[in-house]
Amino acid sequence: MIEEILVGTHETVNAGALRVEPAQERSLARIDALLDAAATVVDEVGFDRLTTAQVAELSGASIGTVYRYFPDRIALLVALRDRAVRRYRLAVSEEIERQQPATWREAIALLVERFAAMFRTEPGFRIMRFEEVRGVDESAVAVDHLHEFAERLAGILVANYGFDYNEELVFRLDIACQMAQSLIERSYLRESKGDERVLAEAGIVAIAYLEKYYS
Repeated sequence: MIEEILVGTHETVNAGALRVEPAQERSLARIDALLDAAATVVDEVGFDRLTTAQVAELSGASIGTVYRYFPDRIALLVALRDRAVRRYRLAVSEEIERQQPATWREAIALLVERFAAMFRTEPGFRIMRFEEVRGVDESAVAVDHLHEFAERLAGILVANYGFDYNEELVFRLDIACQMAQSLIERSYLRESKGDERVLAEAGIVAIAYLEKYYS
């Protein structure tokens, strides 16, 4: 139930970012290998300096293979970001199912803590700041992931904690997610393993903001 709400479909990457659709299992494995290589490059040199040639070399594929699936580096970065988003949502849904938080505050704290942990455990997770790449326009990023996540999170709060679903709830969850994400990303910009003081504040800020409306 939680996974169905938070994750939705089981697509590995956004088909709109691909040059061809991955119809076969072999193609999906090849795409994952290319994205794994891209994640390594992102961690080593940053997403703004990633090139398709680097990805091809690291993955052991030809440059033609990269372009078979991704028309340019932006499409590759979009696909990597989409995969990171999906993996985060899967991780969160598993944690919620396992821990069964008793209150919505505990659920929000868990979401924030898991997001922070992904920077340490998921290769290339800094791609979540992908929109900062120079030259990327809004049309290159097909989905507003934070707003979509806020919509799905609202579904969790309605199903498990007695909230009423409305646009105000989605809007406020979107704001809370943005605040927490900004603080977490800032903590990893300051220190490679994350600034613990800043990380600790991320959940506190998000919950305090929501408590103003849902005490």
